[in-house]
Amino acid sequence: MSAALISGIQQVGVGVQNVPDAWKWYRQVLGFDVPVFDEKAEAPLMTPYTGGEVQKRHAVLAINMAGGGGLEIWSFTSRKSQPANFKVEPGDLGINAIRFKTPDVQKAHAWIKSNSGQAVGPVVALPEGEGFWGTDPYGNIFQITTDKTWFQKTGKPVGGVAGVVVGVSDIDQSVAFYESLLQPLEVVYDETGVFADIPSAFPGQRFRRMLLRKNFTPEGAFSKLLGNVQIELIQALDRTPKKIFENRFWGDCGYIHLCFDTLDMNALKTKLQAQGYPFTIDSEQSFGMEAAAGRFAYLEDPDGTLIELVETHKVPILKKIGWFMDLQKRKSQKPLPDWMLKTMGFGRVKD
Repeated sequence: MSAALISGIQQVGVGVQNVPDAWKWYRQVLGFDVPVFDEKAEAPLMTPYTGGEVQKRHAVLAINMAGGGGLEIWSFTSRKSQPANFKVEPGDLGINAIRFKTPDVQKAHAWIKSNSGQAVGPVVALPEGEGFWGTDPYGNIFQITTDKTWFQKTGKPVGGVAGVVVGVSDIDQSVAFYESLLQPLEVVYDETGVFADIPSAFPGQRFRRMLLRKNFTPEGAFSKLLGNVQIELIQALDRTPKKIFENRFWGDCGYIHLCFDTLDMNALKTKLQAQGYPFTIDSEQSFGMEAAAGRFAYLEDPDGTLIELVETHKVPILKKIGWFMDLQKRKSQKPLPDWMLKTMGFGRVKD
């Protein structure tokens, strides 16, 4: 068995009201132009988070071949996906923002400012390095920041998901959870104060911010593509935060879950349950998603933010010719060779 139980961020779920429109924006502006699956189906195992009823949905999992995690762009088809009934502020409980990676912040800023059609903040000093904040057409906040892991050059100066910003009520409690999930983790910074870079409607608010990083290790078929993991925890100190998905369903509008590429689901389940973090959902067996398949499970962080775990069993390498990788037949957790990963880019959707 591999020493690592998680290799990286597989994807972040983004709830929208129209998947084709949203995916077009994400691929044209942020480079998520390679589909792993595009499927319309029911979500029978998610009823604990969908009002006790089976809901139908449309989901596209798309990746950016520059490297980093993907996006699972998701919408209900059996009901209208509901937005939050309040403006989400930094520190509210749940995923506040996605951190997308770039090798050059200035080039990424110029590109997104010219092509996104949305408001983009200035390049600012972050607690580590520099970056900038932006908003997608659906009101979701994102951050562009640097990361040392970069798989290959593409036509855009923006890569995939490097990490997320998660609003929490108690950072110390949350750190214990994420360390159990992602050991080993490095604390990059832990700072308290008023931060000029945070986009908030309430200037002068104090926050505690902590960046956790799981550095790349060559364990897992897709580890070289996924790279480092960055989790920034942010705690509002001057107000009582709201729960972003209070009285809404998983799959409604916003960042619905953070998904990790899992290498040994049974071992991870045993470990997390022993530490007081039980799975709330477990497919137990392989579950098909169009051309892909795997076992998936969910658990919650201390504030109820949904964490998805996927142990990939089958994935399309070159879908056009029916070439799929059966990972269950591999005898090691070594990374796939670069040339094989790069062939996934042959499925790129060009607009």
